[in-house]
This record gives sequence, C-alpha cells and structure tokens, in this order.
Amino acid sequence: MKKELSPEQSKELLSTLKTRFEKNMQRHKGLQWYNVQTRLEANPGKLWSLDEMELTGGEPDVVGYDDKTGEYIFYDCSVESPKGRRSLCYDREALDARKEFKPENSAVDMAAAMGIELLSEEEYRELQRLGKFDLKTSSWVKTPANIRKLGGALFCDRRYDTVFLYHNGADSYYAARGFRGSLKV
Repeated sequence: MKKELSPEQSKELLSTLKTRFEKNMQRHKGLQWYNVQTRLEANPGKLWSLDEMELTGGEPDVVGYDDKTGEYIFYDCSVESPKGRRSLCYDREALDARKEFKPENSAVDMAAAMGIELLSEEEYRELQRLGKFDLKTSSWVKTPANIRKLGGALFCDRRYDTVFLYHNGADSYYAARGFRGSLKV
C-alpha cells in the first residue's frame, strides 16, 4: 500500500490542519503555520500518517516543537478518545492470547500501521494541560515492559477534573477505550 496522499488529499488535509491550528493557538504559542506547512509538504509519509489520525477521529494538532531535532510534535486532540480506534486490546501478544471474543486489532499494531506512537503517560498529562480530554472515554498509553511482562497494560482518562492512570489486563478492550497517538514531523 502506498503511504502517500494524492495532491487533492494533501491540499484538503493541510487546509483542515491549518484551520485547527489557527483555532487552537493556545496549544502552540509562538509557532507559525507557514513553518509547519513547509515541514509537512517536505514529508509526504508523515502527512499520510496525519491523514490516518484524522480519518480515525483523532483531530491531530501541533502541541510543541523540538528545538533539538527541528520537528513539530502532533498529538490527537479530539475531545474523546478517537472513535475509529476504540475496542482494541493493548498489543498483538494480548490479542493472540484471547481465546474468544477477539477485538479486530490492538492499539500498538494499529499505531504502528498508521506510523504513529502511543502517547506515554507523561505525554498524556502534557495533553491534558492543553485542555480537557477523555471525560467519557479512556486511552491506552505506552506501558513499561515490567508491567506488560506480567500481563498488564496502562490507560488514562480525566474524571473529577483530575487525570488518572489505571491498569487493566492487556487483553481487555472496551467500547469507550481507544488510544491517542503522537507524531513528530
């Protein structure tokens, strides 16, 4: 599968991203859209990944800039966990371990296919400083190897105006749990 958008798709996505960028300046103070767009146009594979984020309901937006690498950082900024990425267990190992009622995919596999990374707990908390997210849903986050080795996985949400980190069996999945991704361009 070719991981590149047509010129029309690219133009449409850039327009959507620009509108979101301009509407949410509090997420990226001091950054200019022109510079972001120039970087995106030079990285068609990353633009394809952003389109995948958009198509699955993530509403990606710029949340930062890495001075060391010169990369812009995008996170899924949809109010709730992206609709097109819910009802997933944590990873392939958990999916393969399920004997019945298997979900269609895992969060880790889907993120890899999209060319993005699951947010870490730290990144999730950074996102929550930019707004109020996951008030009704929850999102899987990168799980440390020692927890995963014991069969667990981590997820976060926001309730009672507080961000919570929880655990679950990695093979569990729920209609209200998805995952949020990040992408550096």
